[in-house]
Amino acid sequence: MNNKILKELDKLSTRAFSLKEIPVGAVVVKNDKIVGRGYNNRQSKKTVTGHAEIMAINKAAQKLGDWRLDGCALYVTLKPCAMCEEVIKNSRIKDVYFILDNTTNNYQHVKLNYQKIEVKTLEETLIERLNKFFKEIR
Repeated sequence: MNNKILKELDKLSTRAFSLKEIPVGAVVVKNDKIVGRGYNNRQSKKTVTGHAEIMAINKAAQKLGDWRLDGCALYVTLKPCAMCEEVIKNSRIKDVYFILDNTTNNYQHVKLNYQKIEVKTLEETLIERLNKFFKEIR
């Protein structure tokens, strides 16, 4: 796990938290370069699809000029929900890395190559921010 990616995830989740959103950040990476960034903005933008993963995927598709994100990986602070999993699947991203698994829904996961990120530097901060949000704001 690249420290640059971790710093970007921290920055994006902080942005979401400052907007009183669930503090989730996501980046799409291709050839070790960030090509898409996103943070949760569902409440502030009043949109059901305002999830970090969807924003990052849309930005990556615009930057790369193709909705097919073959060869890209998605890094996200919280394991994606069912809606985001479908968007990930349709964008053809195969590798999804996440920091925290807060899955409480009883839904079937699509077959993605999920790999839990083993992080020591920012993991505590990101988990603490997510836990704080769910305890204090929701």
